[in-house]
Amino acid sequence: MNAFMPLVGVTLRGLLGRRRLALMLLLVALPVALAVLVRIGGGGRNDASGILDTLVIRTVLPLVALVLGTAALGSEIDDGTIVHLLVKPIARRWIIFASAVVAAGLTALLCVPSVILTGLLTSGLGSASVTTTFAFAVAVLVGGTAYTVVFMALSTVTSRALVIGLVYTLIWEGVIAGLLEGTRFLSIRQATLGLAAALGGKRPGSEPLDPVISVAILVVATVGALLIATRQLARFEVRGGD
Repeated sequence: MNAFMPLVGVTLRGLLGRRRLALMLLLVALPVALAVLVRIGGGGRNDASGILDTLVIRTVLPLVALVLGTAALGSEIDDGTIVHLLVKPIARRWIIFASAVVAAGLTALLCVPSVILTGLLTSGLGSASVTTTFAFAVAVLVGGTAYTVVFMALSTVTSRALVIGLVYTLIWEGVIAGLLEGTRFLSIRQATLGLAAALGGKRPGSEPLDPVISVAILVVATVGALLIATRQLARFEVRGGD
């Protein structure tokens, strides 16, 4: 446990590269910029759920989580620097936990304020707007954690985690989950939207997943990914010449 904070510091320094941070800030700024344009062009209040659904949950959130999640451990595994952590007397579950906390925390820190600003700029400060914004902010916090941890676990399984994550986000969630009803239960996006709808952020005309099922999917995805990542790191062998 005493090694937890140093592990957090190491992971944080690894994730906060200039180019990566600039890319993430640009991504989360897009919904806010669009909300400003909508307000200026529309001249009035608009429904925030459309922008938050389409642009944040379907696009920005998974991309931010993908980049941070796969980089939390994946970059260290690829370049071999993970060995310096593994040879220390630190339980590997703490390495996983610290990486997950930092990556998920950064995802939330980037995406949740974007949701709040986008929602309030688009719809104003009315009670309905605040409810919708709050619903999507909580859903992004929980869904972003699930996304990030799953992508982090994927990086411990394969060196192609970024590509596979993009395929999952763009093809599986973007196309297949919208066409085949049964596949929605294997979609973090659908579970995130279901949670948002349960909290008051339902988009008109949509049919979200049941809130209990949505929460169950997000919890199972997060916990399962942590267990997989811990097991994979425990099987990682440090050779004498490393």
